[in-house]
Amino acid sequence: MKKAQLIASTGEHRWYAISRDPSRPNYLIDTNEYVVTTGEDSLLCDPGGAEVFPAVFAALSEVIDPRTVHRIFSSHQDPDVISSLGLWNDFNPTIKCHVSGLWAGFIPHFGCGADTLVSIPDEGSELSLGAATLQIIPAHYLHSSGNFHVYDPSCKLLFTGDIGAALLPPGMDQLFVENFDSHIRFAEGFHKRWMGSNTAKKNWINRVRQLDIELLCPQHGSIYRGEDVKRFIDWFDELQVGCG
Repeated sequence: MKKAQLIASTGEHRWYAISRDPSRPNYLIDTNEYVVTTGEDSLLCDPGGAEVFPAVFAALSEVIDPRTVHRIFSSHQDPDVISSLGLWNDFNPTIKCHVSGLWAGFIPHFGCGADTLVSIPDEGSELSLGAATLQIIPAHYLHSSGNFHVYDPSCKLLFTGDIGAALLPPGMDQLFVENFDSHIRFAEGFHKRWMGSNTAKKNWINRVRQLDIELLCPQHGSIYRGEDVKRFIDWFDELQVGCG
């Protein structure tokens, strides 16, 4: 069963990572889901596939009331990111799903409709959560043509979807990166093949270098924190992508 762990907080504003299901079948890629909550308002980032919905829902319910999840953020369109949307929509028919406008005609095949799907413009936007304001950061063409990340300036946390992802072998299940040099080899092949544009990579790096980031949180693998955030961005800057 997945476990929810507190990874950042300031006052009642809290981020949890939902990760690591030892009962997950080997044929499914492992995923991290994230929920940020402030009082009675919560946002679930990349809720995961339909097949992990029971594990995500149970872990989330251990730390917050799932009825406070009024909105879902989907970094992009992949099934391991958002195919559980229909099940969340069954649980709460008014739940809103924020996703790139590029995918607004595709995502409703998973769930939601015209009254509950919120298209994010290409240039990004802001999203209020209680007293906090989250920034929606463009990351187009980095795995997906319509792609966004979430930056929380109050917790200095950047949720990056597939950027920073590592396909870890069995036994390497730590939530945080403990040894960057050992860890990054499991990210290299993924980034070379699944990130399609060096120009888009440079644009994203120029944008995120301006942010104050303590935690860089990908959808797969371990979380980068402290100095490892800059190490990852420098490593990604040097990596030639769109090959492999």
